[in-house]
Amino acid sequence: MRKTAAWIAAVAVALGAASPATARPARRQAPPASTKKAPVTRSASGVVKSISADAIVVTGRDRGKTAEWTFALEPATKLTRSGKTIAPADLKPGDAVQVRYVEEAGRSTAQSVIVRPAKRP
Repeated sequence: MRKTAAWIAAVAVALGAASPATARPARRQAPPASTKKAPVTRSASGVVKSISADAIVVTGRDRGKTAEWTFALEPATKLTRSGKTIAPADLKPGDAVQVRYVEEAGRSTAQSVIVRPAKRP
């Protein structure tokens, strides 16, 4: 019985040492998941209160109350009127706009500003 157990153990050791190719390769650990979430795109509609080269202030309604938002304008911000690209200087106080923006680090940055057509009387 002892000889049989010793023989089985010797064969097991010999097979394990002789076939390293059948051994599983070490698993690579996945990089840690990023805890930073992608910014969420939001939308606001209202009327231009003021405009500068780097910011736009819009007043409108949010949940039934009057609201005022300030959006940063960046070179990548698309400003359009009737499907055509315009410059920030082409916006005037009183223009009806829809702003798509993202909030990051407490700052609202406009991705696009679309000037809506004026309402007909």
